[in-house]
Amino acid sequence: MLEPMSVAAVAGVLGAVGSGMANEAGKWAWESAGGLVRRIAGREVAAPANPAEVEAVARVVHEGVLGDPRLARAWAEFAGSVRPPGATVGRPCLPPSIRSFTDRRDALKRLDEEARRKADGRPRLALLYGQEGMGVTTLATHWGVRAAERFPDGQIHVDLRGGGTGTPLDAARVLAEVLRQLGLADEELPPAFAERQELFRRYAADRRLLVILDHARSAAQVEPVIGSAPEVFTIVGARHRLTGLDALSIPVGPLTERDSARLLAALVDKSALVAARATVPSLLARCAGSPYAIKAAVPRLSAPAPEAPAVSPETDPVRAAAEDSYRLLAPGAARLYRLAALCDLPALDATGAARAAGLQQAEADGWLAELAEAMLLDRIGDGRYRYREGVRAHAEAAAAREDGIVACSAAMNRTIEGYLLSAVSAARAVLPESWRIPELPAGADAVPYADRGAALDSLAAEAGNLVRVMGLADEFGDADTVVRLGRALWPLQLKAGHHDVLLPALRVAVRAADERFPGTREAGALHTQLAHTLTELRLWDEAEREALAAARDEQAAGHPRGHASAVEFLGLLRLRQWRFQEAYDCFEESYGIYGEIGPEDEGTRDLPRALALLERHRGRALRGLQRRAEARERLERALTFFRGSGEAYNRARTLTDLAETRLDGEEFAQALPLVDEAIAALTPEKAEYHLAYLRALRERCVAVRPE
Repeated sequence: MLEPMSVAAVAGVLGAVGSGMANEAGKWAWESAGGLVRRIAGREVAAPANPAEVEAVARVVHEGVLGDPRLARAWAEFAGSVRPPGATVGRPCLPPSIRSFTDRRDALKRLDEEARRKADGRPRLALLYGQEGMGVTTLATHWGVRAAERFPDGQIHVDLRGGGTGTPLDAARVLAEVLRQLGLADEELPPAFAERQELFRRYAADRRLLVILDHARSAAQVEPVIGSAPEVFTIVGARHRLTGLDALSIPVGPLTERDSARLLAALVDKSALVAARATVPSLLARCAGSPYAIKAAVPRLSAPAPEAPAVSPETDPVRAAAEDSYRLLAPGAARLYRLAALCDLPALDATGAARAAGLQQAEADGWLAELAEAMLLDRIGDGRYRYREGVRAHAEAAAAREDGIVACSAAMNRTIEGYLLSAVSAARAVLPESWRIPELPAGADAVPYADRGAALDSLAAEAGNLVRVMGLADEFGDADTVVRLGRALWPLQLKAGHHDVLLPALRVAVRAADERFPGTREAGALHTQLAHTLTELRLWDEAEREALAAARDEQAAGHPRGHASAVEFLGLLRLRQWRFQEAYDCFEESYGIYGEIGPEDEGTRDLPRALALLERHRGRALRGLQRRAEARERLERALTFFRGSGEAYNRARTLTDLAETRLDGEEFAQALPLVDEAIAALTPEKAEYHLAYLRALRERCVAVRPE
């Protein structure tokens, strides 16, 4: 066990606090750590942003507490209230394998050998690679299910295509998904890449796990998840060999003629196979050993199909299977199949398909089910579907050939306009009081939502599609739509996070605003949004540049409300960086800008609340500067407002700040009623992470202390 005041122990506490910054309570603990580090050092110490800097700060703390029992006790009390990240629940399992699995005996044997290989410091790592439709995913899953007893701590499967998020997962998002499957809630996920990697490696060090990383595009995507833990076996699935990945490489090629026939026989009734025996050889030849193509051919065994085009050795069996199934579709289903593919949405539902094809939603819902039955779409759950890459390419080519440029352009425009309307409607329903949300498109009626929660759920469900539609609008040079969609993401950032997913889209929106609308409120708002997400991901240098750009644009636009907000945000970033004096100066500057808002100006009605929040922020900065009496004065002013306004959450946040300020001065009796009031205010809100933090503070208040 580590000595509690050792450099390693202190670094562990700092690392745990940094890893917990995904939720409000974690941000509080980080800010408290910064104030305490400043107190121990007797000077400003910059917040660490990587493991080396964490160790350097730990050395400062270690040296500071060695000769001062009071400071040592303060650090020990703080360390005792820190919740270590990574509490896991359950045991992740793979989806079931298929009954009709056949062949692949050599591949299964080689996977067995790699899993049993004597631990020698090399990671247990296999790469399965093969052309689309050859069954790479099925092979990995089948082997994993068969070998489940070897991995009692769990089996993880991550689709690196991103599921419904619209973009392939980068290394940070891969680690996030792995940690989610190990039981971490989003509120517990470390925000920074290095912390996610360290947490996973710490968890995996003494556990027996199978990790399947499917549909990988590069070694860089998967390498951060591959460690030296002796009992972790990683299987990577890809279309081709990945340059630079040092793994046991196992190609997954076409099924043999014999196994192709076996697979077909396992999928259909014997009578149907006998009835179609004259056409089976040509059908299997056309499938070219592709398990997907064979499965897609099953419905055609008994259907009178038009003559299929000839197949050459170079023909992609997935596209050939798509063509054969497409030729049997009803005209309405065929049209939807073609037009819904054009925008390449990652999670297609009946609403999106209806927009593309110009149909009623109920009609589109029926056609989608028919396409899934024909294996032209894959079901991904919750009424949503996805095209396989080769199938979508076939549908897009068919649309160009049969519908023409005008109809294809119209379908894409309907899709983009529909998502813009639903996104802005949802954003306005979530935050109807916010000036940051854009106006509805001219002449459009808002899409109705039952309540704020339903609107937020809709935004979250469509996040990947919105990111994709923003990219399309950007390709078309439609800067106005890009900017509106970007601003509509604000409630999702503020209320639900999703920062990893939204970051690329926000960068696109900021670039479009800078190019087409420089020095405007729109540009300022988007710079602030990007700064917010960068801050949550602990990319502080970039966040600072964006916050300064936001203040510049809002000032140029003559928008004092936005200008004050941008400067205030810069102060909040400074708090995160433990630059408390600079944070206080930003809050003072913001207060002065708010004073420029006249009685008839925008934002006048909400000005008292904005100033109360600013008072709270000033109190937080003063607490970090160890100016506790002034901090209490500011925080009590803010508390008076929030008690009167009835805002339970902001009242609890301010009470928490006041309690911590009292605890800094070892005023335990005075802190206790503040903590209890905050707990009472938040219990109906079910803010579990904040409540857990408050309970830890309460334990500090009531602990028996030596004389």
